[in-house]
Amino acid sequence: MVERNQYPWRASEKHAEPVFATEDPRSMESATELIADGAERYASRASQRAQDLIWEAWETTGGRRAALVRQALALWPDCADAYVLLAQETALSLEQKRELLERGVAAGERALGRRVFQEDVGDFWLIFETRPYMRARAALAAVLWRLGRREDAVEHQRELLRLNPRDNQGLRYRQANWLLALGCHVELDQLFAAHADEGSAPGFAYTRALAAFARRGDDVESRGVLIRARELNPHIPAYLTGRKKLPRKRPAYTVFGEDSEAVDYAAGAGELWAGVPGALAWLKDERTKRSSDHKPAKSNAKR
Repeated sequence: MVERNQYPWRASEKHAEPVFATEDPRSMESATELIADGAERYASRASQRAQDLIWEAWETTGGRRAALVRQALALWPDCADAYVLLAQETALSLEQKRELLERGVAAGERALGRRVFQEDVGDFWLIFETRPYMRARAALAAVLWRLGRREDAVEHQRELLRLNPRDNQGLRYRQANWLLALGCHVELDQLFAAHADEGSAPGFAYTRALAAFARRGDDVESRGVLIRARELNPHIPAYLTGRKKLPRKRPAYTVFGEDSEAVDYAAGAGELWAGVPGALAWLKDERTKRSSDHKPAKSNAKR
C-alpha cells in the first residue's frame, strides 16, 4: 500500500486555486538559452571525446581500430572521420565504401550546420571543425571516380576547392588529372590559372604538359612545358613509360623533385598518359629532353 505522504502533491484532497506567475519574456529566454547551452556543452564534450578516440584509432590497425571507431560513433553519431576509417577498415566493396563515406559527408554537414557553409566559404580548412567533413568528401570523390561516376567525383572536388581555394588537401593535382580525362579543357585552364604561382610543383607541370599535347600536339609551346616539367623532376618519365616499375606500396610522403614524387605521380596519372594517343612516345622523344638531363631538381619541399 502506498503511503499518502509519499506523494506530497496528493497530500490534500482540497482543490487549490491555480496560481499563474506573471510571464517575464526575459526569464523565458534565459531558461531557453540555459537549456540550449547545456545541451551544446554536452554535445561538445561528446564530440571531443569521440574525436580523441579517432586520433587513437589512426594510431592502430585492425580490430582495435574498428572497435575505437564504433565507440566514437556511439558517443557522437556525427563523427565524420569515423565513417572514413570504417570505409577503410570494414568495407568489402567500393559500393560499401561509397555508402559509408556518403554517411560521413552527411554527418559532417550536420555537425557543422548551415551557417558555416554560408559564412565561412573560402576559409574552410582554417576552421579545425571542418576538416573531418572535408576528409570524408575527398575520400568519397576518390571512390566515386573508381566506380565510374566521374562527373560526380569532379563535382565533389569542385565544391571542396570552392570552400577552400587554398587547397590545403592538395586536391588540385587530382582534379587536374580528372578534368583532363573528361576533356574539360576550359575548366582545366582555369584551374591552372588559379594556381599559376605553382611553378615548382612537378606533378602539376607534367599534367599541364600532357594537356598541351592533347590539345595541340607536339609544338614549341607544349614541348617547352614538358622540358620545364623534366627540369623539376627528371624521374617521372621513367615510371610513366615503364622503364622503371612502380613499387607495390606507394611512399608515405613525397618530396618534390625526387623519386618518391615520381612514384606517386605515375601511380595516379599513368593511365591518363597512356590514354592520350602518342603521349608516351612524345615523352620519350629526344627533343623533349633538352636541358633536363643535366639540371636536377633542387627542391626538398615535402607534401
